[in-house]
Amino acid sequence: MEALKIADKTYWVGKVDDRKVPFHRLILERGTTYNSYLLMTEKPTIIDTVDIAFGKEYTDRLSEVIDLSLIEYVVINHVEPDHAGALPSLLAKAKNAKIVSTKLAAELLKDMFKLHQREFIEIKDGDILDIGGKTLKFIETPYLHTEETMITYSVEDQILFPCDIFSTHIANEELFNDLAKGEYIEDFKVYYQLIMSPHRPFVRDMLAKIKDLNIQMIAPSHGYILRENVQKFIDLYDKMSKLPEQGKQKEVTIVYSTMTGNTTKVAQRLAQGLKSAGVETSVFNLKSADLNEVKEKILDSDGVLIGSSTRYGDMVGNVEELLQSIGTEELKGKIGAAFGSYGWSGEAILHIEKYLHKTGASVIDQNYLIGSTGVDSPYLPIRVKFAREDALGNAEDAGRVFAELVLTK
Repeated sequence: MEALKIADKTYWVGKVDDRKVPFHRLILERGTTYNSYLLMTEKPTIIDTVDIAFGKEYTDRLSEVIDLSLIEYVVINHVEPDHAGALPSLLAKAKNAKIVSTKLAAELLKDMFKLHQREFIEIKDGDILDIGGKTLKFIETPYLHTEETMITYSVEDQILFPCDIFSTHIANEELFNDLAKGEYIEDFKVYYQLIMSPHRPFVRDMLAKIKDLNIQMIAPSHGYILRENVQKFIDLYDKMSKLPEQGKQKEVTIVYSTMTGNTTKVAQRLAQGLKSAGVETSVFNLKSADLNEVKEKILDSDGVLIGSSTRYGDMVGNVEELLQSIGTEELKGKIGAAFGSYGWSGEAILHIEKYLHKTGASVIDQNYLIGSTGVDSPYLPIRVKFAREDALGNAEDAGRVFAELVLTK
């Protein structure tokens, strides 16, 4: 397709891929588009590129629209190859261009494409950039759907460039949703469920950040540019990301045993994460708790986190006694995970997980998180060395992740 004007001095310069496209272990039966945008301002700016497979084609076609040496900025909202893949080909000719991204994205792009000698502008939430006739505002949207992502808002045009957010996998040449030749709303919803729903709390954060923006058009990285009933699609994200009505409040029990107090710190940070997500939390130190009372509380809870320090490659205190008291399949329908601190090894979490599997609980570990929810960082089980502060921060994040699994189960 040729460059297509979507607003004043703003052009679609992407690629329509009408194959059956392999994507995240799926096949996109209706294909997709890779939407890239050119802002022909005094400081010409590209917002996202196309899939790595079409890098040369993209660059060759773009050079028919603009002298690539004049490009001042290349904004990369998200580093996955279907968005940033054509960046090396583009930068080979756009030798003066500066790359605009989050700090984490800059680190990833430098390593991915050997761009250590290129100039980066690392943005923070709320930063703005004057591109000569238009102003771009940047909003960090971590985990939508990877940690480094951001979205871009063109202030004067009131256009949101949200990368994967609000996308749809459909190959189409009509480009705008009001010109759609067939049904696409279900595809929009399916995209949300597959890509965004595992990160529901971050969708809520994103919606809060954009609620005061006047958005007249949403120009995502896949599928239709939304210029008709824009609020309808924002409302759909709002509806799909809300928790279902809860009857009884969800509860999680945290149980642990510790030697020096480091595992206590992990338990406390887990509890903070759970409570911040609205989950009722009970915490028991097995050194002073009654095992029967603890077991009764676990059986009455929706989830359980069991922790232990590691001593001589094993659990400590009476963690094992508690786990042995829970019968086979007794925790079926609940979710569970292990945590602990260590100095030299850290095998306690492995022993805890073996017992949890025997109880019938759905054990939340790296395989579960990455394979079933799309979470990119393996938060659970938590294995903290000497309770370092960065690891304790991860424990609080893990509490939020565990709470989300409990709330949506």
